[in-house]
Amino acid sequence: MIKIIHYRRKCIGCGICFELQPEHWRLSRKDGKANLLEATEKKGIYLASSTAPQHLSLLIAKTCPGKAIKVVL
Repeated sequence: MIKIIHYRRKCIGCGICFELQPEHWRLSRKDGKANLLEATEKKGIYLASSTAPQHLSLLIAKTCPGKAIKVVL
């Protein structure tokens, strides 16, 4: 199991996370930024556990242009 950390304030709304893992991400209709599904929030930082393939989650974190996503193995 991995942990996904999303710094929503850094999100620029490119949608790469949603395109690669739609089961974990949604784009907000309100501001266009990504929302990490089933996450808990603390001071603007969202945290979720996932059983998704590690390589895919790491790819999303690496390609996020806003550096808004981190993965902890």
